[in-house]
Amino acid sequence: MSATTRNVAAEALTDLILTMFRVNNLTLTWGDRLVAPLGLTSARWQILGAIALEDRSQPVAWLARDLGANRQNVQRIVNDLAKEGLVEFQPNPHHRRAHLVVLTKKGQRIYDAAITAYDPRANALVEGLPVKDIKTAHRVMLALRQKLEGENYAEKHG
Repeated sequence: MSATTRNVAAEALTDLILTMFRVNNLTLTWGDRLVAPLGLTSARWQILGAIALEDRSQPVAWLARDLGANRQNVQRIVNDLAKEGLVEFQPNPHHRRAHLVVLTKKGQRIYDAAITAYDPRANALVEGLPVKDIKTAHRVMLALRQKLEGENYAEKHG
């Protein structure tokens, strides 16, 4: 048995994290089914969304950072998307080797089609859930993200 004990808040956090793991897996499966007719997976859709929703083009490393994902995994998916003509690489005026990733017209059409499929499903999924609760859950997730990013930064830059 462990010499330490969790306080009430840490126990509640553990319950939240375990549920979050399960919800994440279910969400990825749900997303995969939703966008499969478009030739996408949840991972590809997520990256297309990250590109589409940014104010300016970014290199792969920045996309990975914003997604909280491994750069190599994002690079592999971006390369696949480029082979399919959904994204393209453009010169980066700030870095010779880190090209910017940009949606093509085809990529924008596919992303828009994914959102068109998503919106009614999201509306159905949210039925019976108070907006106030959703916003509270979002704030908690953002706070946890910030704390975890701070820990990861401290470990890397110790």
